[in-house]
Amino acid sequence: MKMRLFLGAMALAAGPGFAADQAVTHSFDGSFEDAAFAVESAIIGRGLVIDYVSHTGEMLNRTAADVGSDKVLFEEADIFLFCSAQLSRKVMEADPMNLAHCPYGVFVAEREGAVMIGYRQYPEGPMQEVQALLEEIVQEALE
Repeated sequence: MKMRLFLGAMALAAGPGFAADQAVTHSFDGSFEDAAFAVESAIIGRGLVIDYVSHTGEMLNRTAADVGSDKVLFEEADIFLFCSAQLSRKVMEADPMNLAHCPYGVFVAEREGAVMIGYRQYPEGPMQEVQALLEEIVQEALE
């Protein structure tokens, strides 16, 4: 699972040519800490449980020299991973292979002084309901 999170973070870090068509991002007018708190509150406020917070930005910064890089990808970046039992059952009853998209994640990142909140895009069909939930969570965090 950690490798999957790492690869997802790398996809986001790869730049606009790669991640722009895979992620929905929104600018956040405030600090990284405020954005992270707002996302956490929006998820918990829906009665959802955050299974794991991946501190991907810390890992990338800590291991940069180990992999021969001096490039700072993010000042900070966290991914909040969670699931919705009701929604997950619904989308997996429609297609059991929607399992591949679980858990769902909302990320908060600071890059070059700009804070963003986002999530990966999901395929057309039943997973659009999950994407709509993620957008609702992000919109609440942006308020």
